[in-house]
Amino acid sequence: MNESRIQECVLGIDAGGTRIRARLADAATGAVLAEGAGGPGNALSVPAAALVENLARALGGAVPPGRAGAVVSVVAGFAGGGPGGGVANARAGLLEALGGAGVPGGVRVEVLGDADIAFAAGPGVPEDGLVLIAGTGATAARVAGRRVVRAVDGDGWLLGDGGSGFWLGREALRAVLRALDGRGPRTALTGPVGEVCGGLSKEAVVGYGFGGHPVRLAALSPLVVDVARGGDEVARTLLDRAADELAATVRALEPRPGEPLVVTGGLTGPDGPLLARLADRVGAWGLTPAAVRDGVGGAVALARLLA
Repeated sequence: MNESRIQECVLGIDAGGTRIRARLADAATGAVLAEGAGGPGNALSVPAAALVENLARALGGAVPPGRAGAVVSVVAGFAGGGPGGGVANARAGLLEALGGAGVPGGVRVEVLGDADIAFAAGPGVPEDGLVLIAGTGATAARVAGRRVVRAVDGDGWLLGDGGSGFWLGREALRAVLRALDGRGPRTALTGPVGEVCGGLSKEAVVGYGFGGHPVRLAALSPLVVDVARGGDEVARTLLDRAADELAATVRALEPRPGEPLVVTGGLTGPDGPLLARLADRVGAWGLTPAAVRDGVGGAVALARLLA
């Protein structure tokens, strides 16, 4: 195939903590041409070799044979790749993976944080406003000129990420332990949490909490959502508290009435279990959340501007 006769393309990449998404799009129209996915892409926590491998897997689906030479610009947003983060690691891994995919070396490449591209995924590719990401972790940022100028939380499983999936999972374990001790109310969380922990005893619950990487606690957050839907007051209270935490994170950015607020992640994206609760809280400040599925559309939009 003659690559010179193929329309110019742009490549957008959303390298999240759980999965990398890559999308090839027409530079002129933004029409999606191909997509691919790979493993985790956190620029701080994923080892360099694994990061390159995961990026290569995503690019393998997004850049079909014959298309690589038509790519004119690339924008990638990395978890852990924001200001002061793993920008150098992200860029090095990305350039190696792009070369392996056959993308020409002279292509314009920009490496950003995940909040930059998540905000750009909002309606109309906004330039200024606020963004909240609430999934496994949680962070919010103020964006000016399509770049993050101030970030709040995102401090990790031990010190922060208030209202995140990890936070909900940890609080679910605490609620079950209190119920077992008699220090707290009974809760329907005990059954499903006991199944995950391999038994409904303090030893089993504590063992689960300390027996693996703490981020796996985020896998418990869907249990909280399911039990809350069944009417359990403890689970409902946890969801309310999580929404309070996220709203406090947004409030720390001194929101202005009417400015854009783009939200994404498993908890606050479209149909996210905390989206309605968050909307109620930030609505008091004149904000209306615009929920987006992920940041890959924003990365594509920024790559088109770069081109």
